[in-house]
Amino acid sequence: MKALINGKIIVKDDILNDCVLLYDKKIIGIIKKDALQYVAGVKEVIDAKNHYVSPGFIDLHIHGSAGFDTMDATFEAINNISKSIAKTGVTSFLPTTMTMPIEAITKSLKNIKDCMHKKLDGAKVQGVHLEGPFISKKYKGAQNEKYIMKPDYNFIKPYLELLKIITFAPEEDQRYGFIENTKKHKNIRLSMGHTGATFEEALKAIDKGVTYVTHTFNGMTGLHHRNPGVIGAVFSRDVYCELIADTIHVHKGFFQAFIDINKKERIILITDSMMAGCMKCGKYSLGGQNVIVDAHSARLENGTLAGSILKLNEAIRNIRDNTTYKLNEIINMASLNQARAIGIDDQLGSIEKGKKSDLVIFDQDINILSTIIDGNIAYEVNMDEDYLC
Repeated sequence: MKALINGKIIVKDDILNDCVLLYDKKIIGIIKKDALQYVAGVKEVIDAKNHYVSPGFIDLHIHGSAGFDTMDATFEAINNISKSIAKTGVTSFLPTTMTMPIEAITKSLKNIKDCMHKKLDGAKVQGVHLEGPFISKKYKGAQNEKYIMKPDYNFIKPYLELLKIITFAPEEDQRYGFIENTKKHKNIRLSMGHTGATFEEALKAIDKGVTYVTHTFNGMTGLHHRNPGVIGAVFSRDVYCELIADTIHVHKGFFQAFIDINKKERIILITDSMMAGCMKCGKYSLGGQNVIVDAHSARLENGTLAGSILKLNEAIRNIRDNTTYKLNEIINMASLNQARAIGIDDQLGSIEKGKKSDLVIFDQDINILSTIIDGNIAYEVNMDEDYLC
């Protein structure tokens, strides 16, 4: 058993001071600091030095990092993404696919399935976010139009246990057959994204079984008082909403209102990071298309945003700096809400007795100092190290 002392422990409803976190592979409990002397069996004491201790972050939408992409379809790629994002406090993630040839997508899915049963050097794979190919050509964003196809249940059938989120355009789902078949599988979230749905079509899709929205505002019909679009439907229903809080995809001045409208329990902070995450500026690729990366954003050669280079700890900082929400509430938007969305909140997402010991220690500026996965240190900052994350 290990004891983590002198930390500001972030639980879902509060931040605890003068407490000790006891854990091994799973969380054993939280006790008052004075009670530690009466606890037997403590093999190691970790001093948080008055920094914050939170549940590990969960990224449900990430294409790549550290120069690697999910679509590389290799263990090396997933492992390096895993190792890289652990530096940003991420302890679990969903590798996210792109609209590419069917053969490339299936190869990637099979590789991710294999990686789930292998020891990675960083964050754990919890399944797959299938983004495309079932999307709108008009709202394709940085996805390759050449490989877009109609929603096809038979295509996903071999991977039903692997899939956690499917991004698709509901208006392309004729007679809602894809929704009707897929929603039977409780482990899968159907998500509207890259969609040209009208307000009415989006509402009907939600009523039929869509419970999630991919990078809200981006790649969908916007809000107009005479034509409310997908955003109007989102504001009218209770659904999980992804948010790329890099202040580029969504203006920072709207963070507060958006979270207020959609409820803090439904906000899913994501990165949508592509392979340039944690890398230097330069030329990269996404879905087989060239991407130009500067210090702030990743864009196709025509200027279209192509994912992001955001880190999840930066997203937390951006929400903290531009809203009135408490830190523990914002941490829930990067951990507990994600765990609930994909049905793993009995294991992860908050610091509670019996849950896995996936933890993060960070300073007051949300700089990651240590990442603990299954009770073991996966990353620890070296002040002398030249690192980008």
